[in-house]
Amino acid sequence: MLKDKTSTAIVAVSDIARATAFYRDVLGLEITDDSMGEVVVFRTGDTSLVVYRSEFAGTNKANAVVWDVGDEIDTIVADLAAKGVTFEHYDGIELQGDIHVAGKMKMVWFKDPDGNILHLNNM
Repeated sequence: MLKDKTSTAIVAVSDIARATAFYRDVLGLEITDDSMGEVVVFRTGDTSLVVYRSEFAGTNKANAVVWDVGDEIDTIVADLAAKGVTFEHYDGIELQGDIHVAGKMKMVWFKDPDGNILHLNNM
């Protein structure tokens, strides 16, 4: 039924202007539609990320969005750190700088201004 359909990630934020600046200027996503008032659509790879204003922003305590960044993970992490992004550190996984390492897999987690958890890996 849905296996051949495209899905879109959606993230709730409390301040659409602040979130737009973060997702556009810090993460480098391109706005594809900002005509809906308190909803902004960004292009990310071949998919979209919808950011919308909600009173429930930041209440999700699990990953909101994950990006597979492949071999670029070290470069992207360094670029985000230079832009002021602070990375989460979790127990139970080897930590090399800000990057968690499990065998060949590298992972980082960070939060947007509302506390939504964003995740990068090299899968």
